[in-house]
Amino acid sequence: MAYTHVSDQFGPFATHTIPATVSKAPYVLDGLLMNEAGRKITEQCADTGDFTDQVFAVTALLSYWFIPRIRDLPSTRLHLFDPAAAPNELRGLIGGKIREGLIVQNWPSVLRSVATMATGVMAPSQLLKKFAAYPRQHELAMALREIGRIERTLLIIDWRCRYAAPRPDRLKQGRSAPCFKNALRIGRQGEIRDRTAEGQHYRMAGINLLVAIIIYWNTKHLGHAVSARKRAGLDCAPELLSHISPLGWAHILLTGEYRWKNR
Repeated sequence: MAYTHVSDQFGPFATHTIPATVSKAPYVLDGLLMNEAGRKITEQCADTGDFTDQVFAVTALLSYWFIPRIRDLPSTRLHLFDPAAAPNELRGLIGGKIREGLIVQNWPSVLRSVATMATGVMAPSQLLKKFAAYPRQHELAMALREIGRIERTLLIIDWRCRYAAPRPDRLKQGRSAPCFKNALRIGRQGEIRDRTAEGQHYRMAGINLLVAIIIYWNTKHLGHAVSARKRAGLDCAPELLSHISPLGWAHILLTGEYRWKNR
């Protein structure tokens, strides 16, 4: 399976192959650290199956703001350092106590693990998969889980306090990209039949390059259209322009034209 990161400007900036039968959560951070474009990202959105408490922890320690979609958010519990000090109105939302001593005891190991990921010595997915394999036997994995519970609690509190109305779904633009890629795949309908990892990577990178070219072309001509409307004195409200996507392809003849000269 191809795991591709898409920026808020709709452009793909990282892609890699992962097994289709495993959880995607350990691979969330790989794309952010594999190139300079990913390192400039400040917020990482993900689907509900792409996060664990350890991913929450490592993302925060690498200075990213992790914003996953959490399924059944009203029933998600908070974790506090002192649950007894929580207001009575919040007692029903408390899920447990943060084991602060475990974090302090393993803090040097936590920093070494994060430095290993940030410097590229080992991919985050490799470490996270090892931690997930021994979640109760490995103290470092347990410490990361406690840090992740802190970050997850802060995110839930932030959502409840700042967003009374439904928050805009930032995952929609990421989900529209696969539809765009399927339109570009004409012959094999999205199936990658290359047997080598190198061939699979080149196949996916080629699709991403085509997507980036069309997004650039669409963006450029959308800008020309907006400028023409402004010169004509027509209204171009910024709040409406924010809903325009450069992922359209109905105006592009994907199969090309075949012309023969008349004899």
